[in-house]
Amino acid sequence: MRLFAGIQGKARLAGLFLLGGMALRGVGEAMIRAALVVPGSGRETARNIRDFPWAYRAAEASDLAMICAMLGATVLLYALFAPVGRHVARMAALLSVIGIATLAASGLPAMAPLVLLDGAPHPGIGMAQTYSLVELALLLRDQVQGIARIFLALYLLLTGLLVFRSRRFPRALGAALIFGGSLQAAVRLVALTAPDLADATVIQADIVAVTAEAAFALWLIFSPRPTSPARSEADS
Repeated sequence: MRLFAGIQGKARLAGLFLLGGMALRGVGEAMIRAALVVPGSGRETARNIRDFPWAYRAAEASDLAMICAMLGATVLLYALFAPVGRHVARMAALLSVIGIATLAASGLPAMAPLVLLDGAPHPGIGMAQTYSLVELALLLRDQVQGIARIFLALYLLLTGLLVFRSRRFPRALGAALIFGGSLQAAVRLVALTAPDLADATVIQADIVAVTAEAAFALWLIFSPRPTSPARSEADS
């Protein structure tokens, strides 16, 4: 019973980390940045950031907390699923770490607007150029985050495979994770190579993936029975 209690505790903590990471992303992206960033207008975006730098910094702090939550979930889920398929679990964890590291790298261009606007105009850089640089920095951030989402989608796909194989989770949950991860990875790859073809479907694919991940997190938190993934003889 102690073993089951420990496994259940890890599962619930992993679920909390997953939900917490999604909530933090929602706060930083959907609430704060959506209010500050005006698509296609570097001037308006720069003015908003200059007027509310504390809000912009709060969004970056939210991203940092999200990254920490995602790392915690990755470690705990690896511990839970290693008995199911150690090699697949390792590959999934590696993809997650690469995606998280890429997300962290996107914080560099994200901080550029604060540097550019602090004391602007700068010698040799007029305000018009500053507005353009702010817009370009945020576009670069979005591109880097798009690459990160490809790795994280593949992580979701492999996690779905582990869920499907474990026999301790509903198979429909594993199928949802596989579908959400594969759809998001495919659409994000198309958006990377041919953005005009995928721009209209990126948000929808992200919603499908997030919905599957949220359902998985809720099951981890509220499942009444011990979450002890079955051992796979072929991969242990």
